[in-house]
Amino acid sequence: FSMARGGARNRSGPQPDPESQRSERRGIQFTALPADGYTGDVPEFPLPKREVFDKQVDEDGRTVMVFSKARTAKVAEREAALWAWAWSTSQAWAWSQPSESWRLHTIAMWVRTYVLCESSEATAADKGSLHRFADQIGMTPAGLKENGWAIAADEVGARRADEGGARRADEGESSRKSSRARFKVVSGDG
Repeated sequence: FSMARGGARNRSGPQPDPESQRSERRGIQFTALPADGYTGDVPEFPLPKREVFDKQVDEDGRTVMVFSKARTAKVAEREAALWAWAWSTSQAWAWSQPSESWRLHTIAMWVRTYVLCESSEATAADKGSLHRFADQIGMTPAGLKENGWAIAADEVGARRADEGGARRADEGESSRKSSRARFKVVSGDG
């Protein structure tokens, strides 16, 4: 058994840039994800409920873990809400493709770890795992590049915003004084 040497590894070197000439020469193309998110069917959350326990001291003074039905229900509710939100994002369009169905459990683990990291029970390792899961499913800028995805620009919305901004600038020019006109001459007599 020998360790691999050299060569490209995940995250070694700069990520491909869809705007660079080098990426263009190499034929690297990014899949454009819809800017307005995903509106298709949301799959069922694939993981079993995470059971939550409370620490209690028994009559002998020993600390014991006792199942908390209320906290378990709260965690399941939060996971369901985050799962639904995740499936409304642009990335969910990519996850919904048949070729990406293998990501389902990784997405669920991101949801579970995210909810865990919202609690005081989270460890540094949990928080590190959260970031790695987020990268794997494209929920970070680096993860989007790593997966070869880019969120498409909302060109209609951008054009509308540009036109509105230009109109407001034209309207405001006549009523607004220039910076030079706002200066006040003061004598140096003090």
